[in-house]
Amino acid sequence: MSLHGKRKEIYKYEAPWTVYAMNWSVRPDKRFRLALGSFVEEYNNKVQLVGLEEESSEFICKNTFDHPYPTTKLMWIPDTKGVYPDLLATSGDYLRIWRVSDTETRLECLLNNNKNSDFCAPLTSFDWNEVDPNLLGTSSIDTTCTIWGLETGQVLGRVNLVSGHVKTQLIAHDKEVYDIAFSRAGGGRDMFASVGADGSVRMFDLRHLEHSTIIYEDPQHHPLLRLCWNKQDPNYLATMAMDGMEVVILDVRVPCTPVARLNNHRACVNGIAWAPHSSCHICTAADDHQALIWDIQQMPRAIEDPILAYTAEGEINNVQWASTQPDWISICYNSCLEILRV
Repeated sequence: MSLHGKRKEIYKYEAPWTVYAMNWSVRPDKRFRLALGSFVEEYNNKVQLVGLEEESSEFICKNTFDHPYPTTKLMWIPDTKGVYPDLLATSGDYLRIWRVSDTETRLECLLNNNKNSDFCAPLTSFDWNEVDPNLLGTSSIDTTCTIWGLETGQVLGRVNLVSGHVKTQLIAHDKEVYDIAFSRAGGGRDMFASVGADGSVRMFDLRHLEHSTIIYEDPQHHPLLRLCWNKQDPNYLATMAMDGMEVVILDVRVPCTPVARLNNHRACVNGIAWAPHSSCHICTAADDHQALIWDIQQMPRAIEDPILAYTAEGEINNVQWASTQPDWISICYNSCLEILRV
């Protein structure tokens, strides 16, 4: 099946620089809003907020602001009801929380847990807890994960309404930690997993941090770069190794043995996104210019081929599936953002 040939199933935006980090807003009143981060190999980088104008069918840049170093990830507050302030988080040298308004974006707080040192270990990724938006977790090259508590108190007369503190910091891996993600299991607040350069997927519970569970180890001990929980079934998660052409699906009930391997890509995989509305659909994107959607419901039988394929005009750096609009996937390659109706 092809996504070409349909009427306006694809919208494209071209940024002034290479796009790496990218994510959808989840607010109900900002349906086609995304944040994009530049990838420029120097200190001065940018973040743009873009929105699709439904009348003209064009993406408009609403706002551009400066960011030190490229953003390794960016994410809007997972606030589907619009009750919190309109916040965007970015990771790079630190975790930053930005407040977005129609006219400007301003830094609300910078979260740094190395208070006693000028040195900061770069943050590789972070996740924002969907059940409790006052919790964020960051992963770092210094082998640690940090869970942050955010205060978004609406106190009148105080200008800076958002602040944060370290709830807990733990050594999560033997080497660099590359990704962290909260699980929806057990209420969705306390369980999270991480992956890193030691090639393991580890699971943690905030209520019992003295031990962790190793769910999977890469047979060749290749570093694992990404991990992504199934949005509908917290038993499943997906991960991928550095320079790997396959995505491994794991079942936490059967540790250490992949329940499926998705291996149609012809170059290294860069992104994984589970469908927000279905437990058996996942999208993978890679340097072979392909975004592939898979139906995994026949697991543990082998999954041979994807059900949908899209070929972009460049190596796809990132893929995101809009949580509040399950018909739309976004990809970025070179300096382009595309959203695709699936």
